[in-house]
Amino acid sequence: MVQQTREQWGTRAGFLMAAIGSAVGLGNIWRFPYIAYDNGGGAFLVPYLIALLTAGIPLLILEYTLGHRYRSSAPLTYRRIWRPAEAIGWWQVAICFVIAIYYAVIVAWSLRFMGFSIGQQWGEDPDAFFFEDFLQASEGPGMVSGYVSAVAWPLIGVWVVVLVVLALGVRNGIEKANKIFIPILVVLFLALVVQALTLDGATTGLNALFTPDWSAMLDGGVWIAAYGQIFFSLSIGFAIMLTYASYLKRKTDLTGTAITAGLANSSFELLAGIGVFAALGFMATAADTAVDKVATSGIGLAFVAFPQIISTLPLGGALFGVLFFASLAIAGITSLISIVQVIVSAVQDRTGLGRVQTVSLVGGATALASILLFPTPEGLHFLDVFDHFINQYGIALAALVLIIVVGWGLRKLPMLERHADAISTVSLKLWWRIALGIITPILLGFMMWDSLRAELTENYEGYSTGFLLLAGWGVAIGAIVFGIIVSLFPWKKADQIAHTVDPDQEMKTAGIDPDKKEDR
Repeated sequence: MVQQTREQWGTRAGFLMAAIGSAVGLGNIWRFPYIAYDNGGGAFLVPYLIALLTAGIPLLILEYTLGHRYRSSAPLTYRRIWRPAEAIGWWQVAICFVIAIYYAVIVAWSLRFMGFSIGQQWGEDPDAFFFEDFLQASEGPGMVSGYVSAVAWPLIGVWVVVLVVLALGVRNGIEKANKIFIPILVVLFLALVVQALTLDGATTGLNALFTPDWSAMLDGGVWIAAYGQIFFSLSIGFAIMLTYASYLKRKTDLTGTAITAGLANSSFELLAGIGVFAALGFMATAADTAVDKVATSGIGLAFVAFPQIISTLPLGGALFGVLFFASLAIAGITSLISIVQVIVSAVQDRTGLGRVQTVSLVGGATALASILLFPTPEGLHFLDVFDHFINQYGIALAALVLIIVVGWGLRKLPMLERHADAISTVSLKLWWRIALGIITPILLGFMMWDSLRAELTENYEGYSTGFLLLAGWGVAIGAIVFGIIVSLFPWKKADQIAHTVDPDQEMKTAGIDPDKKEDR
């Protein structure tokens, strides 16, 4: 069998744009500001930066190095390291499938609200408009009882854009799309922040966000929150960065790129915090109340609080709304592209199908699941539970298992360190192995224990046990079972490739000695 030539990014800048586009998503805008505010304000930046340096960037480098060394999708990469580890890759593919089907609908909501902002169609009660008029959300979960066309048609549009970009390939699709989307996102969000800073009460909001509560540094929960934010905001733990890095050229600065991507993501989160809390400060001032009475996160912030702010603005409310929801949509769609690419890459390696065929089959099936389940009255409840369980017991747990298998079990960190050092401008040295071998797994393990303890004490959001077993635990455990089952099927193509491709020999062919750190 002749191995097909793997696609490559056109430029390092193109890869960096795509990596930043994946990392900068909805969580940066609607999760980080509230997490920081609720965990010490300005003082939260200390554990946050420590978490970035001791867990976020080291994990980014690990995924970059795995993808770059083995030049494969996640399942095939892990298989080349150790055959049973292939199950981790398919587990991550299942995680990406679950995330993709609900993530797309939030992008669709953002697109609709961009239009709603112009005429402020939510009226006097944005809460009722969003949940009752727009989503037509049911009071509780259950069998699908109807279809909400107002959500369905923008969702179809989102999937058309994503699948077209993916079908065009890594260089002509993903890279070019991100070179357009990311500069637009930065310009839009900068304009949003500037407008927010001119509002009455903006200073009040910023003081609430950045006034440090140094006593919070003694609270272990604050540190866990910092590490949790880093894990969930950098697109690590579910094979996105591994997949993207597999398309890099042999001579690529892995550590420098990881540091740049990590800092860019954190800079955007900080910018989002400024914009969001400047706006919340205006809202609190207008309502003559404290910031803590209006501060929130997630869906409530984006689709209820911000429409209230937009309606209160004396001038420029429509522009402010368009900027905010356009930023959400673009940040979401670049992340969604990267999530679906993990699935496409894995199936392409597994079957040998061409890109257009794979995108049509796999991407089409993912889009169909999304379109059938979420534009329904019960869709919001499925989204809420899917998101909670797949994040807590999918992404974070998969990252923990990956580190334990690769770092502790197979002891591959020294080899991967040599690989990264051979082509990077910044040497990893001992700190990388300590961060990945000790700090990150201990903290991830504690997060798992703490989350499980809370989960088993009280049902998440008061949902029934039956619904949580089906849509929560069932989905999280089902992803693990899927990974194990698929990895058991014979994969002759993978075996042939595994025996014909020698990563070290490929490095030497490219003029790089993987055993010498001086050759960079």
